[in-house]
Amino acid sequence: MDSISTLTLSLTLLALIVMSAFFSSSETSILSLNRYRLKHLAKKKHKGALLTQKLLQRPDRLIGLILIGNNFVNLLAASIATVICVRLWGDAGYLISTVSLTFIVLVFAEVTPKTIAALHPEKIAFPAAYILMPLYKALFVIIVGLNTITNGLLKLFGISTQSSHDTPVDSEELKIIVKEAEALIPKRHQAMLLSVLDLEKVTVEDIMVPRSEIIGINLEDGIENIINQTKNSVHTRLPVYKGEIDNVVGFLHARQIIKLLSNNEDQISIDQIESITDGVYFIPEGTPLNIQLLNFQRKKSRIGLVVDEYGDIEGLVTLEDILEEIVGEFTTDFANSSKDIQKEEDGSVIVDGSTTIRDINKILEWNLPTDGPKTLNGLILEYIESLPKAGTGFRLSGYPMEILQMKDNRIKSVRVWPDLYS
Repeated sequence: MDSISTLTLSLTLLALIVMSAFFSSSETSILSLNRYRLKHLAKKKHKGALLTQKLLQRPDRLIGLILIGNNFVNLLAASIATVICVRLWGDAGYLISTVSLTFIVLVFAEVTPKTIAALHPEKIAFPAAYILMPLYKALFVIIVGLNTITNGLLKLFGISTQSSHDTPVDSEELKIIVKEAEALIPKRHQAMLLSVLDLEKVTVEDIMVPRSEIIGINLEDGIENIINQTKNSVHTRLPVYKGEIDNVVGFLHARQIIKLLSNNEDQISIDQIESITDGVYFIPEGTPLNIQLLNFQRKKSRIGLVVDEYGDIEGLVTLEDILEEIVGEFTTDFANSSKDIQKEEDGSVIVDGSTTIRDINKILEWNLPTDGPKTLNGLILEYIESLPKAGTGFRLSGYPMEILQMKDNRIKSVRVWPDLYS
């Protein structure tokens, strides 16, 4: 180097620092890329994404390539810097070159380019891939030799060098991905995706219509009452039973009864109504909603009765109930339209005891516990451990409550003061 001018060495040093910054930023940008977006761009034949994806197929070799280039230019830069400083300051140049080059490399070849690469990985990684790929091919033998040695050492510690970018993603990780994509996914769609992922945590008991609230046709009520009930029903499918709901015969579709009434209403008999009912689909308690949704699809059914381990009917679930868990209620303002939840002028809320905890939390955005009883009545009885009287006051999960009405050993209505929640 003695025959090379100081100006030439200085320009070479500057070029080496730029190259060092390139290798540093390339490493950070490529390893910071969103792998799912990278796959998406690669499917669209984005050339930069395709080259980057090829480089990431063997991350050990990619890191080897970058480290070879980075260490080579840094060591060469250190040598040139030492020569320049010794020429300018004599023996003191050794110390000056070490201190000054360390500062310059850290600021201009490490921290700054890596920070930029982490903030804008695609803008750095894709152009860098056009340079790294030819270098990878040119230095392939050296890279493989280096990786053979390092991989051998890693195997001694039981560490695999195979790419892990295809590792399966569980539901919780997928939720994080959906939430992080907030800027790309409309809020409404994001909520639906999260609801779909939550279906496996919710069972049919959480959304079913309780046994005591099932509206059905009792064949023992007489033909006139049955006809009037079907004419005034707001439901398209009604369970048909004899005496008790446990003696269910089938489900009656409004379309079938309309056909029957249109022929000759005066001659309709109980046997005719029973003959046009569809079969009963029973759903075991504890069935997750994601499984039940598939079961409805497989059985071509839209409604079923939930039964416990003894075969007793606990409630009724429809396909619409599950869909509402995904897309939300089909009313514009369910909080105002719900007869089970009424907001009072004093800020309190009157809640029907049969209302499910999930509906209360969803509608009023409360935090009542959902890992126990399914209804407010059950939650209060579990907490008090006895049948309360009207006027009983208490605090449950931080919410002050007062029993307003009792009926048939059940809590009919409760007043809650959410503003006093602590």
